[in-house]
Amino acid sequence: MKSLLKSLFRFSFLMTALAMSAAIMAGPAITAETIVIDGSTTVGPIAKAFAEYYMSLHKDVNITVSESGSGNGAKSIVNGTCDIADMSRFMKPTEFAAAVEKGRMPVAHVVAVDGIAMIVNPANPVKALTVEQVRGIYTGAIRNWKEIGGPDVAIVRISRDTNSGTYETFESLVMNKEKIHEGVEYVGSNGAIRQRVQSTPAAIGYVGLGFVDRSVKALDINGVMPERNTVASGKYPIARPLFMFTNGYPELGSHLHAFVTLYLTERGQEIVEEIGFIPVTNYRK
Repeated sequence: MKSLLKSLFRFSFLMTALAMSAAIMAGPAITAETIVIDGSTTVGPIAKAFAEYYMSLHKDVNITVSESGSGNGAKSIVNGTCDIADMSRFMKPTEFAAAVEKGRMPVAHVVAVDGIAMIVNPANPVKALTVEQVRGIYTGAIRNWKEIGGPDVAIVRISRDTNSGTYETFESLVMNKEKIHEGVEYVGSNGAIRQRVQSTPAAIGYVGLGFVDRSVKALDINGVMPERNTVASGKYPIARPLFMFTNGYPELGSHLHAFVTLYLTERGQEIVEEIGFIPVTNYRK
C-alpha cells in the first residue's frame, strides 16, 4: 500500500511539473468568476466545503459542485464541460489518451488520503474480517454470517455502482480480479450504502472514511481499524489518494489555482480533517 501511494504521488507531481509549461502557453482555463466541478461522490464533500469557504472570501466567485461519479468527472474534464474533475481514483490511460487527443492535459492534485471502510449494522456482532474474507463475501464464496462468526442469516452485499472510483478501488485492492457475485446490490453513492447498511441488520458495504458515523459500524480489516493514523501510515490495507484534476496547471494567481491548492493551506487541512479524511499536509505542532 505504501508503495502504491508513493507511486501515485510521484506520478501526479511529475504530471503537474510537465503540464505547467503547457498551462502558461494555454492561458487561463476559466473565467475569473466561475468554477465548475464534477465527479466523485467521495471527493464531493471536500469540494463543497472548499467551495463554501472560498466563496465566503471571494463574493464575486461562483463555484458549482456536482457528484456524478469519478468516471463522469473524467469525461467532463476530457470534454471541457468542467474546470475540476473530482476523482477517487487516478485517471485511466484511456481517459488520459482521450484528453490528449482533444488537446487537453489533465493534471492531478492529490487533495487528501482516504481509507475505504467496510461497514455493517451496529447490531451485527462481527467486529473484524480479513481482506480474503471480504473478497469471499463479495464473490459469493461466503454467503451466511455464521460462516465468519456472526448470526445464522444470509449476508446482504451492498456495492457502489461500477462507474464509481470507490468501486474501482475496491475491485483493485480487495477483489484481486475476481468477479463480484451477481447477487450484489449496487447503489449510487457512499451515502446510499451507509443508509442501506444502517437499515439492514444483515448488510455489509464499503464507504469512504468520511462517511463512517455512529449509524454504522466499521470493521477491523487484517487486524487494523480504518482510522486517520492507520491510513496515513499505510498500515490499513484498503486506502487510496483522492484527486482533483484540472486541464493543465492552473494559471498562477487565478481563482482556479487558489482553489485547487487550498488543500495545501492550514485552513484546507482543517476542512479535510473536519470532513473525516486525511490531509496530505500537516500543520500540527
